[in-house]
Amino acid sequence: MKGVVFVGFFELVEKEFGYEMVDKLIEACNLSSDGVYTTIGTYEHSEMVQLVTKLSEFSNVPVPTLLKTYARYFGKAHLRKYEPFYEAAEDTFAFLESIDGHIHVEVKKLYPDAELPKFDAYRISDNKLELIYKSKRKMGDFAEGLIEDTASYYNEEIKITRTLLEEDGSEIKFTIEKA
Repeated sequence: MKGVVFVGFFELVEKEFGYEMVDKLIEACNLSSDGVYTTIGTYEHSEMVQLVTKLSEFSNVPVPTLLKTYARYFGKAHLRKYEPFYEAAEDTFAFLESIDGHIHVEVKKLYPDAELPKFDAYRISDNKLELIYKSKRKMGDFAEGLIEDTASYYNEEIKITRTLLEEDGSEIKFTIEKA
């Protein structure tokens, strides 16, 4: 997992829970990185799992809520740096349809070692899109938060319905409907 994801996570933790919580998390987790991340580095996904799980334990906020909240924060704080991707799409659906064919292609140019999830988009109608998420990292809550953040960028109201295609969460169908 790219370091920018960890750096952004700690930014959010510090903002919402204070710097002491950042220290507490690093001390409580068994991190091979020792909790030191650079935005361009690559780190084990298991470290993020540990950090989010411990934060949930310490804050009494459920893991899915933390991941969705973090995804919305990450979208605004880090992904907006890539404004041309957003400007190239006319709306939420067009943006989501461009993830694998355009956005992830560009990400791989910058970070050739990035292990990105796969997204297959199927436009059902003008107001309905199915997005199939596939990832061995099983971070569907994070993906859902990013979808919500994307709709926020385009000032669109959406409703998301999730269907597990694999029980372990490695494949999820998001049915997205515009209000």
